[in-house]
Amino acid sequence: MSKVLVIGANGTVGTELVKLLKAKGQSVAEATSKNEIKQGQVHLNILSQEGIESAFENVDRVFLLSPPGYTNQDKLLSPLIEMAKKKKVKKVVLMTAMGANAIDTAPLRIAEIQLEKSGLSYNIIRPNWFMQNFNSYWIQGINSDGKIYLPVAKAKGSFIDARDIAAVAAELLLSEKFSNKDYDLTGSDVIDHNQVADILSAATGRKISYQEIEPAAMKAGLLGAGLPKDYVEFMLVILDFFKQGYAERTTDAIEKIIGRKPISFKKYAEDYKSAWLK
Repeated sequence: MSKVLVIGANGTVGTELVKLLKAKGQSVAEATSKNEIKQGQVHLNILSQEGIESAFENVDRVFLLSPPGYTNQDKLLSPLIEMAKKKKVKKVVLMTAMGANAIDTAPLRIAEIQLEKSGLSYNIIRPNWFMQNFNSYWIQGINSDGKIYLPVAKAKGSFIDARDIAAVAAELLLSEKFSNKDYDLTGSDVIDHNQVADILSAATGRKISYQEIEPAAMKAGLLGAGLPKDYVEFMLVILDFFKQGYAERTTDAIEKIIGRKPISFKKYAEDYKSAWLK
C-alpha cells in the first residue's frame, strides 16, 4: 500500500483528493501548516519551509501545488521537488494552471521544468478555471446582490469541477500508465458568465445575473479582501486572459484518464446550490 503526501489537503482539490485516496485504501499524510496536528496530518509550512523533510518521511507518492495568494510559486515548490528527489519518491503529481506553460520564465513553468528534469516519475496537470470559484471567491456578490461581478465581458470558459481534478490526480498518483506527461484539464461545457448566472438561477430559484465591472473595481475588491498587491495584479492579468478567450479551449484529458465525461456545470450547480441559498 502506498503512502501519499497531499500538499494543500484542506484546499478545494486537496479535500476531494484525500477522500478519494482513502476510499481506494491508501494511507494519506495530509499536510497542514498548523502546529497542532490531528491524526493523519503532518506539519509542513511551505512558506517557511518548516517541516519539509519530516513530512516526506516514509512517503512514496506526492501531490504538489503552490498555495493561493503568492506569485513566487517556483520558490515555494522548488524545495518540495528537491525533497521528493532526495527521498526517491515513486511518483509526483504537480498541479499548476492552464496556460502556465505559455512562457518558460513564468514561476509555475519554472517549477514544471524542474520537475520534468528531476528524473522522478511525474505528471503535471493544468486545470482551467474552477467551477468552485462561484461558491468561494465570487460568492459574496452572488449572495449579497445576486450578481457575479467580474471584468471578463462575454468571454467563455470551459470551467472544471474540482472533483474531476481530484479524480484525475488520484488516478495519476496510483498508476504509471500516464507517467511523465502533462495534461490540460477542462470541463466540456463552454459557457459565458451570463449562462453561468442562468444555471445558478435555475438551481437555486433565485435571480442571479452577471455584471461586468472595470478591472479597477475588481482590484479594489480584491485588495479590500486582504489579498497581497502582487497577487491582485496577477489575478487581474489572468482575468484579462480569460476576457481574451484563452479559457475557451477544451481537452479530452479527463475522459482519457478516468474514463468518463467531465461533471457538467448544471450538475455542479445542483450539488452546491445550498451555498447560494444562505
